[in-house]
Amino acid sequence: MSTYVYGIARTPSPSIPDGLTGVGDPPRPVRVLKEGGLVAVVSEAPDGLKPKRRELLAHQQVLAQAGAEATVLPMRFGSVSEDDEKVTSVLAERAEHFRERLDALEGKAEYNIKAVHDDEAVLHRVMADQPDLRALSEANRAAGGGSYEDRLRLGEMVANAVQAREAVDGATLRRALEPLAADISEGPESSGWLANLSFLVDKEAAGELLAAVEELGTSEPQLDLRVSGPLPPYSFVEKTGAAADASGFAAG
Repeated sequence: MSTYVYGIARTPSPSIPDGLTGVGDPPRPVRVLKEGGLVAVVSEAPDGLKPKRRELLAHQQVLAQAGAEATVLPMRFGSVSEDDEKVTSVLAERAEHFRERLDALEGKAEYNIKAVHDDEAVLHRVMADQPDLRALSEANRAAGGGSYEDRLRLGEMVANAVQAREAVDGATLRRALEPLAADISEGPESSGWLANLSFLVDKEAAGELLAAVEELGTSEPQLDLRVSGPLPPYSFVEKTGAAADASGFAAG
């Protein structure tokens, strides 16, 4: 039976509540494997595991329970090893690396912040910042809407100004919050977001980060900021690749 790996911690083992279960249908009991001062939080790996909502939540719940009072290096969903012996061999082979990452994550949590533009507010902002846009808009309005060419020209200018504003506002977000974070990781690019950033923050300083986000939303009303956290620090397990691959466990 292959072994599903949720996360890695130091000994003594993280507190695992009696009866805690993880992925699978029926859910598999969670247990720990020990090797050389490290532990892996694991369960049996079910066949045909898919990233369905129930399974993703089960993975997150195990990490939340294990990380409540200990630093846990979270593995990505679907991290699977051949068997228990392979898990303990990986713990032994990569012990130095795992300890270094656990040190870096000690007492910290991840907060993900995504930013989009509020359409009405960003339009107001670019009009206020660019007199040529405002003048053309007012001229079109005075002419009863303006010619087709004038309306097309205005639309193109507004679209270009809003696109340029995305880069400016993304940089503003990073600059405002970077001093409060131990590390920053950029999420996958998406046409839906002008910024998708994860911040590694000391748990005791999380309130300061959230206050800074609220203040930024007030001072830059064109920004719609969406915060998720605290989260297990998935984005900071590895600095050079996917956590499951780089950790020595295969992604299922």
